[in-house]
This record gives sequence, C-alpha cells and structure tokens, in this order.
Amino acid sequence: MIAFVSGRVAAAGPDGAVIDVHGVGLSVQCTPATLAGLRVGDEATVPTSLVVREDSLTLFGFADDDERTVFELLQTASGIGPRLALAMLAVHTPNALRHAVASEDVTALTKVPGIGKKGAQRIVLELRDRLGGPVGDGPGGVRAPARAEPWREQVQMGLINLGWSAKDADAAVDAVAADLDGSGDTPPVAALLKSALRKLSK
Repeated sequence: MIAFVSGRVAAAGPDGAVIDVHGVGLSVQCTPATLAGLRVGDEATVPTSLVVREDSLTLFGFADDDERTVFELLQTASGIGPRLALAMLAVHTPNALRHAVASEDVTALTKVPGIGKKGAQRIVLELRDRLGGPVGDGPGGVRAPARAEPWREQVQMGLINLGWSAKDADAAVDAVAADLDGSGDTPPVAALLKSALRKLSK
C-alpha cells in the first residue's frame, strides 16, 4: 500500500490533485477539505489509500491519518465503495461520522448523496463497533452542522489553488452563499466549489 505521497503540488482541481514525486505526477482523488490545504507549487505530504481494481489503480488522499483510517473503515460496510466513502468524508468530518454512527443518527448519514434511509441504517448496524466514538476535543459529532460556515474558507482556498485571485474567490463565495441563504441544508463542499466555478466562468 502507498501510505503517503510527498512532493510538489503540480495541479489541483475540484476533485483531486497531482503531486509531483521526483518527476512522477501522481493523481490523487481528495476530499474538498484536503484540497483546501494544497497550494499549487508548494511541497505537501498527503496520507493516501490505494484502491486496486481489475481495471484501475486509484490513489485517494486525505487531510490526515485519521481521515484515511475512517475512509478505509467505511468501506468494510456492505455497499460502500471508495467513491461513496469519499463522499461521506466530503459531507462530514471523521468525528461527525463517528458521532452519527454511535448515536444512530440516520438523518445525518442520509445527507450524503447516494445514501438512503435503509443504507444509513445498515451503516449504523455494521460500523457501530468498528468506528468507535468521537475522538479529540468535545463531543465531536457536533462538528457536522458546525461545518456550514467553514465551507466558505474551503471553497475560497480551492478557487485560489485553481488560480483565481483572492478577490474573485471572495466574490464567488459570497454569490454562492447568497444562493444558499435560507435554503436549509448546506450541500457538500465539492458541489459548492463547482457552483463557485460556474459563477466565475460566466
């Protein structure tokens, strides 16, 4: 397994980044939170998980080792592949997922695109003992709704990494926030980043 990649960030897009490791460009699929911490041209060390399929080798990258661990644990539940596990981490932090599973919060899990009520119930049943409770400071799971505002910084960093100026990024984030105003649930950061890119390309 490739546990991490370390090198210069050669490119970053809405769904992933390319890390130049001694002249070899490794494509890494990442969560929006991970992408927000990567700047093109900077050196970075990204914890990774290699998913091997008959027709592909896909490298997934994470903000830290805990995110990678949760990503791999999520896939031990039936019906959850790497893409869905990544989507879950795009919507919730690792601690928020632990909290949702431990407290049987089906509603929080169904906020992830691709997970219905039955799927969420199965995840709770199969992962309760594997994921454990939230770690670190505070009750942890409460971070899920608290991420409604941090998305602004993540989307802004994503836009700057893609080459937009801070001023343009701010304007796009404000426009996306105005669209969301009063709409209830906040979409995943990846969707918000794509909305911001659409506004900038107009």
